[in-house]
Amino acid sequence: MGGVNFRSLTFMILIAFFVWCSSIETCIARRGKHWRQSRYGAALSKKKGGSHGHRNYHNGGSKPKPPPPQSHKATPSPKPKEEVPPSTPSPHGRYGYDQQSTVFNVLDFGAKGDGKSDDTKAFQDTWAAACKVEASTVVVPAEFVFLVGPISFSGPYCQANIVFQLDGTIIAPTDARPWGKGLLQWLEFTKLKGIAIQGKGIIDGRGSGWWQDAPYEDPYDDERKLIIPLNRTVQERPPMPVRNELSGKMPSIKPTALRFYGSFNVTVTGITIQNSPQCHLKFDNCMGVVVHDITVSSPGDSPNTDGIHLQNSNDVLIHSSDLACGDDCVSIQTGCSNVYIHNVNCGPGHGISIGSLGRDNSKACVSNITVRDIVMHNTMNGVRIKTWQGGSGSVQGVLFSNIQVSEVQLPIVIDQFYCDKRKCSNETAAVALSGITYEKIRGTYTVKPVHFACSDSLPCIGVTLSAIELKPVQEHYHLYDPFCWQTFGELTTPTVPPISCLQIGKPTNNRVQSDHDVC
Repeated sequence: MGGVNFRSLTFMILIAFFVWCSSIETCIARRGKHWRQSRYGAALSKKKGGSHGHRNYHNGGSKPKPPPPQSHKATPSPKPKEEVPPSTPSPHGRYGYDQQSTVFNVLDFGAKGDGKSDDTKAFQDTWAAACKVEASTVVVPAEFVFLVGPISFSGPYCQANIVFQLDGTIIAPTDARPWGKGLLQWLEFTKLKGIAIQGKGIIDGRGSGWWQDAPYEDPYDDERKLIIPLNRTVQERPPMPVRNELSGKMPSIKPTALRFYGSFNVTVTGITIQNSPQCHLKFDNCMGVVVHDITVSSPGDSPNTDGIHLQNSNDVLIHSSDLACGDDCVSIQTGCSNVYIHNVNCGPGHGISIGSLGRDNSKACVSNITVRDIVMHNTMNGVRIKTWQGGSGSVQGVLFSNIQVSEVQLPIVIDQFYCDKRKCSNETAAVALSGITYEKIRGTYTVKPVHFACSDSLPCIGVTLSAIELKPVQEHYHLYDPFCWQTFGELTTPTVPPISCLQIGKPTNNRVQSDHDVC
């Protein structure tokens, strides 16, 4: 009996041992199976771009359990609900774009673009979103017209290198309410780094209503005093455009259409700016400015509508552009240096001017200015420097080269007695002018080829002329010979007509500039 019990016990132990071994093999087999599947899945993902293989889906005719879930990045599923979301704009979400987007379309922020609805807030919201993203793009799409009131696209806390892609049209309000008592600018970009405005779009200031309001209060170009019609009558003010229903309703302060202030590495290219109430494009306290392939367009009789206005800005390049306006095509004011302008068409307008400088006894400093390869047609002036009596500072290192003029009233002008108001007093102080070179100025004039009117107390020195060929065209004005007053320099070639009034050399009693005058 004890033997039987022993055998039974031994048999039970053996059964337990086999069961235990079977469990271990099953566990090991399962672990090995999962490891092999993991390796196979990874290898297949690398080989086939993350798709699942089908070889394990059919095993002995039975439906397998679904494989463990895998990341969309490694193994995107063909099912639509498991696809990776696209990076294109979404109509949902706070800004209409996913968090990874760098493109911000004003339409997605509520802009209507119908030319009637006020889209100012939509532009503000679009900028607020783009401002936070480096190298972002604000899109103003083509085939839409956006009515936008005065707005500032401002830093300094915006990220760098924002692009304002302008392919549509932006128009200014023509009623007085958005302007309050008057603003100095309409569209303003301030304290930005690497800002660029580009595209084929239009900025339309719709300024005709502004031009009519106060023609006798605005400054006017003093060079009109030199232009005497054949009938011997002198117009104190230019004729104004035909009045319209907006006249008398707008503030007396007229805004610049597009202004940049306190910004670095600014680019403006491709766009058209037209019919600004006053100046079209202004750069103030900017460094590193590039303007090319733009168009400025407003009537020749629109008052004070400078094309491009520079002030306190350095390292400026302007080229390959068409500028037509009612004032200076380019105006270079105090604080500007290292300015290079070339391949520009100017006209109608008042030419390309340095100044006016020294108004209200102020100090002006301008240096290293190059203007070359310019075509001017039907302008009041060609290349001009204009300063007020009583100013201080200096203009030095200026080159005007290869300027083609056609029916220009006054191709070459220095006027140190400039006065754009009704009366100016005589003063002895003046902005000092030196190192001014004119070369290859050719074409036709309708009033006077050269007008040099320099200060009695501080004559112009270092004025050099070469290859000047200017021929008269009798139109509506009296023709005059070249005029020079207190102008010293040299003629390096014969000129047409002869400019015998230029005094060769330096003045004998040239006043030495004081520390207050030196820039």
